[in-house]
This record gives sequence, C-alpha cells and structure tokens, in this order.
Amino acid sequence: MSRYFCNGAINVIFDSFISKKKKQLKMQQITDTILMIRPVAFRLNEQTAVNNYFQETMSIENIEINKKAQVEFDTFAEKLRSVGVQVIVEDDQLELDTPDSIFPNNWVSFHANGSVALYPMFAENRRRERREETLIRLEKEGFVIKQIIDYTTAEEEKIFLEGTGSLLLDRVNKKAYCALSPRADEDLFIEFCEDFEYTPVVFSAFQTVNDKREKIYHTNVMMCIGDTFAVVCLASIDDKKQRKSLINHLQDDGKKVIEISEDQVNHFAGNMLQLKGVEETSYLVMSQSALKSLRPAQVKLIESHTTILSCPLDTIESCGGGSARCMMAEVFLPTTVSK
Repeated sequence: MSRYFCNGAINVIFDSFISKKKKQLKMQQITDTILMIRPVAFRLNEQTAVNNYFQETMSIENIEINKKAQVEFDTFAEKLRSVGVQVIVEDDQLELDTPDSIFPNNWVSFHANGSVALYPMFAENRRRERREETLIRLEKEGFVIKQIIDYTTAEEEKIFLEGTGSLLLDRVNKKAYCALSPRADEDLFIEFCEDFEYTPVVFSAFQTVNDKREKIYHTNVMMCIGDTFAVVCLASIDDKKQRKSLINHLQDDGKKVIEISEDQVNHFAGNMLQLKGVEETSYLVMSQSALKSLRPAQVKLIESHTTILSCPLDTIESCGGGSARCMMAEVFLPTTVSK
C-alpha cells in the first residue's frame, strides 16, 4: 500500500496504476536480438504468389537467384552485427525445399514471458519451415523457452495467421494490429490476443492490382510500429472509420504517425523493424529500395526518432515478395544469464 495516500480507495487505484506502469517499464518494444534463416533454395514460391502481389519473376535460373539472395542475406546480417545487433543465423535444409525460409517471422514469435507461438501457414511448403532444431538452437544460445503455444492445427480447417507478418505487436501498450486477409483470420487473431493479453485492433488494407483493390497479404508490408512512432500507409485502409480508429489507437499511445504512400509500400517502405544496437542506440532497419522511396521530409521525421539502417535486398524482394522486416524474427525470450 502506498504511504503517500490515506484514503483506501485512492490507495488501491494508485497502487494499481503503479503496478501497471512497472509492467510497462519492464516490457520493451524493441530488442537487440533476432533470428535469421540463411536460404539454401530461395526462389519465387509459386504457392504464395497467388495472393502475394509483390512477387515478381526473374529471368535467371533458380540456382543463381539463390546465390544472389545468399549474398544479400550475408551482407545484411553482417551490417546488423556491425552496429551491435545480436544476429542468430540458422541454416535452412536443402531437402526440405522451403523457398521462403528466409522469412521466419511468419511461423514463430518469441515473447518476454518465455512463450513461443507457432503459427498456421497458408502455403503448404512453408509449413516445413517450422523446425524443432531452430528452437533448440535458441536454447543453446542461452534463451529460456517456458511454453509453446501452437496454433498450427488451424491449418486443417484452412485458417491461417502468419506470425508477425499478420500481427503487429505494440508490446508496451499491449495492442495487436491486424489487417485481415486470406492469411490473417479474425477469429484466430482474437484467440491470440486472448492468450497473450493484447487488445485487438482489426482493419482491412488494400493495394491496387490491375485496377482492382486486393487485400494486402501481410500487415507488416503497410505498417511498422516503433517505440515512439508508427510508419503506416493510411491510404491502403479504404474504410474511413477503420482508418480513424487506427490513427486514434496509435496517437492515444503516444506514437507519431508517419504516413507513407501506396507506391512507397510497393518499394517495401512499410516493411521495417526497429532494433537496438550498441549502447541502446535504436535503428529502423529497412531495405535500400525502401529508403530510396522515402521523401526527404519523411526521412527527417524518422531520424528525429531513430537512426536509419538500410541494405540492398533487391533479389529477395523481387522473388520473395518480402523485405527486411520479414527476414527478422525478434527474440524477446528471457535468458539464463543477464546480457
């Protein structure tokens, strides 16, 4: 009980407020540790191309595509390490034939309470990306896994929710944002929010494809949440009430809304992730294509909150239809020893 107030009712309210604040202080929005999967058979995945309108064919052999992707991957991982990000790299396995394994954030998420969530995947060949060896590797690196929450049986009913591709988590304010699509089921999203105690924020986001408005396959290509800001393509949310609600949620939590255009989304300007490096310095990680698409005023606004770090990912973006954020699975798990 607080010693600063005499009234019992006020004491309860005050202590509840303090308790909530302490929890928020312990919870962090950004991490300094990520998991990445090095590709061995990267190519355009025909099973995901049916509703990922960002994928493009390339006029070179798959073996050359994979070599180019590996070079981009290695350069990217090294650049992250150079600023102090802990990058845990696990190699893919050739015999699994998993062309999209480079995007691990879609099948798994790691949480500060020691929970690991496994997610149901739209493409059958992406389901093979879920490997126990990857979780064992994290334990060997000193991370503690207390429980696994497995949503993958939903695949039997053709219900999908593709990790932090579908979910954008405001871990401090305990809100989860989700743009509904064939790869993001609303009921399963609500179930996730109940399990992890997040407030759900649901909306629909669209992109123009051949003069038609099609649902964007993943939330994280049109939106990014940082510690004090959010980058979002408001024009992709056609419903005005949903758009206003999204803005209100972000602003109520003290986020500066930085708006991007649909054309910038097509250059993966929404597919960003904020990470911590040396001496708690924060970086907004994105592809070179995304950075080049930003206007000077947008760059200035972002740099008022964090430092921009970019890397060329042209092959991965063209064939995979994903970019920098998709390649990084954030690790918030507790450790056996303090960092």
